[in-house]
Amino acid sequence: MTVSKHDPQDLDPIEIASRDEITAVQVGRMKRALTRAYENVPHYKAKFDAHGVHPDDFHSLEDLKKFPFSTKEDLRVTYPYGLFASPMSDIVRLHASSGTTGKPTVVAYTKGDIDVWAQVMARSIRAAGGTRNDMVHVSYGYGLFTGGLGAHYGAERLGATVIPMSGGQTEKQVQLIRDFRPTIIMVTPSYMLALADEMERTGLTKEECSLEVGIFGAEPWTEEMRSTIEERVGIQAVDIYGLSEIVGPGVSVECIETKDGLHIWEDHFYPEIINPDTGEPVADGELGELVFTTLSKEAQPIIRYRTRDLTRLLPGTARTMRRMEKVTGRTDDMLIIRGVNVFPSQIEELILKDDRFAPHYQLEVHKEGPLDKLTVNVESRAPADESAAAAMAKDLTHHIKSLIGISAKVQIRPEGAVERSMGKAKRVVDHR
Repeated sequence: MTVSKHDPQDLDPIEIASRDEITAVQVGRMKRALTRAYENVPHYKAKFDAHGVHPDDFHSLEDLKKFPFSTKEDLRVTYPYGLFASPMSDIVRLHASSGTTGKPTVVAYTKGDIDVWAQVMARSIRAAGGTRNDMVHVSYGYGLFTGGLGAHYGAERLGATVIPMSGGQTEKQVQLIRDFRPTIIMVTPSYMLALADEMERTGLTKEECSLEVGIFGAEPWTEEMRSTIEERVGIQAVDIYGLSEIVGPGVSVECIETKDGLHIWEDHFYPEIINPDTGEPVADGELGELVFTTLSKEAQPIIRYRTRDLTRLLPGTARTMRRMEKVTGRTDDMLIIRGVNVFPSQIEELILKDDRFAPHYQLEVHKEGPLDKLTVNVESRAPADESAAAAMAKDLTHHIKSLIGISAKVQIRPEGAVERSMGKAKRVVDHR
């Protein structure tokens, strides 16, 4: 494969259209999406009516702020089929979350929705440097989780060869990478680190490894983790973003030419950034909570969905469409420890800056009397005696206190002691 810039003729025309052209597409599709939701989904009709708005009140993108937000709770209270705008006879696919924090959230797709999903995923892989000549190793989980099938359909739409490995079976994953020689891997960044461990254990060096690009998503990850993966595996690491409530992976992606933020496919997904406390929109360039409205979803249009992801909107570079800054935290992943807001990504950044630590960690929060206590479990990259472990723990404790502002207990664990994840990493265990 090549990681150079694609010929503009390879791109969909909308990717390099003018902002006026993109806005015209968005306005037309937004009007249809609002109307479809209002006329076909009683839950949305009731919300719009209670909010005192009607699709006829929408004339420009500025009018969208008049309409109410959607949240994961809307999907839960209408479980399983209450947000569908299409009859079940037109539904060809259902996906669902695990439901670990309540009822699972169910999402539906018509044949047209699946076609759009494949299209934006093919765009995303192409933007990450992929072509029909590549072989794509898919290590996202298949099944109700949207990652595996989303990557699979997109790679096939692009014309690439797909290895549908799914998650788990780490030894077999590495054996297939060694034998089949794929050029692209699509997987969570935390599991890529587990694969890197296995590659090193079995003697597959980065010089011998065929992989050239990794397309990583499904969880927040830092620039430090990008550097770690690129150095250990000898690939270019590209961020992809999506969520099942909107479509799955393929909402936005970093372009290989720039790797300077994720270009949003704005012809299908309209982004806003709001103040997470007030709900008021903020200007492009300001940090806030990401909100999406689906512009072409038939089975399940979603209006102003609060993602809980924190980012900011930036102007386009490699594409005309706007970029979103890399997501490294969420409003609902935020821990409040004795009044201090803490994101796991902040601690991850400190861990990855110290070569003595392996990139595997887990945070535990518990109560000690009336006070919250934070324990950071992190692996040592090499065996450490009691004195070395104490020095490592002291240094990390100091950095957490000085840079984040909280006191934490650091536990240095041996290699393999921190739980590995086959999909999204479980970074926080809250015992409170």
